[in-house]
Amino acid sequence: MAIQTVDANTNQLLKSFEEMSVSQVDEAISNATSAFTEWKKTSYEKRADLLHKVATLMRDQKQYLAGLITMEMGKLIAQAEGEITLSADILDYYADHGAKFLADKPLAPEYGKAFIRYSPIGVLLGVEPWNFPFYQVARFAAPNIMVGNTVLVKHASIVPQCAIAIEDLFKEAGAPKGIYTNLLISGKRASGLVSDTRIKGVSLTGSEAAGASVASEAGKNLKKSVLELGGSDAFIILEDADMDKAVEWAVVGRINNNGECCVASKRFIAIESIADEFITKFKDKMAALVMGDPMDAATQLGPLSSEEAAVDLADQVQRSVDAGATVLLGGKRPDRPGAFMEPTILTDLHPGIPAYYEELFGPVASFYRVKDDQAAIDLANDSPFGLGGSIFTQDIERGKLLADKIDTGMVFINHPTWTQADLPFGGTKGSGYGRELSELGIDEFVNKKLIRISELDDPF
Repeated sequence: MAIQTVDANTNQLLKSFEEMSVSQVDEAISNATSAFTEWKKTSYEKRADLLHKVATLMRDQKQYLAGLITMEMGKLIAQAEGEITLSADILDYYADHGAKFLADKPLAPEYGKAFIRYSPIGVLLGVEPWNFPFYQVARFAAPNIMVGNTVLVKHASIVPQCAIAIEDLFKEAGAPKGIYTNLLISGKRASGLVSDTRIKGVSLTGSEAAGASVASEAGKNLKKSVLELGGSDAFIILEDADMDKAVEWAVVGRINNNGECCVASKRFIAIESIADEFITKFKDKMAALVMGDPMDAATQLGPLSSEEAAVDLADQVQRSVDAGATVLLGGKRPDRPGAFMEPTILTDLHPGIPAYYEELFGPVASFYRVKDDQAAIDLANDSPFGLGGSIFTQDIERGKLLADKIDTGMVFINHPTWTQADLPFGGTKGSGYGRELSELGIDEFVNKKLIRISELDDPF
């Protein structure tokens, strides 16, 4: 794929970029390796100061940076500004709490004394997606720079200006050369870098295919990897839910980021007794969404990230209809320029239909009716993915019992799956492994070294 900026609202090519040469990439890895030898010796205070400076610059430049996001991948401008704020919050979070998270952890062995000391492991490679161009990078880079690692980031090829802007922020904040480096290269070349002995670990957010490729290379080279892959989050509505609030959150959960979100609510599962009420209200609100220019504050549903993404999503819908699915709303590409897809609802789905198991990355919802709680859980778990999920009920204890039975990394009660700096983020099954954010997110790429002190006459 060419590295270029294409306006998703018009499908017009705005700018193209040359890939880095083999020698340029080699130099970048060398610089990161050299930088690590000094960065690992710095104090937590110095590392925190850098992250705080980058966060401040992000906030100061929020409108400009948000504009890059909207231009390159079509996010609504208000949501793009929110992403910049969230990214800055993540940087500040690790700057404020990193030293505490990385403090020695005392143990209580039967003999002697012991503690765990955290130390950095070296140069890390992050392979990041286009749907949250700043947030995804922040949650990888912030904890690892705080640990004392240095990072190389291969960003998605459709958001090159966002990628360059992030590196520029670190430069402007005074980061030593090699602490944070943007690699303008293809995804295929990124997988090939995993075997480089100077790179000690890799984190990828993206598709299952990309994750399998990177994980395979990491495994062959005995390196740690963290994967955050796709999701098909269930949104369960129980009969005692506050219906108006559930519907309101259902629309937000499905169309946030124009539906292009790993933890978007994608499968809506309603208990039979309230299914008609839910789907009627949900359909009405989805149908009323204002589609248009993502830079216009009145727009509620913008374009998908690229024409390719829109074509692929429309194809998923058509293949599902051909296999027996029913379209309750939408189902087509609108007659307008840009990478748009109508807000769509599919039902009458079963395992032989593509939309039953495939992730629908855009404003397409799947709707199901079930007879009871157990049927809702069985359906929620009948998925190759296990990222997040939601349960709407006014009986919190009931919600907690059901949440415990859902096979995902995250379950939210009375809210769509979402993210914040102090909550761990990650999944299971086909959604990957490892965690980002919170204290768990700083714990992935560190050497947890045991140091034990014994008396000379302690037992062997």
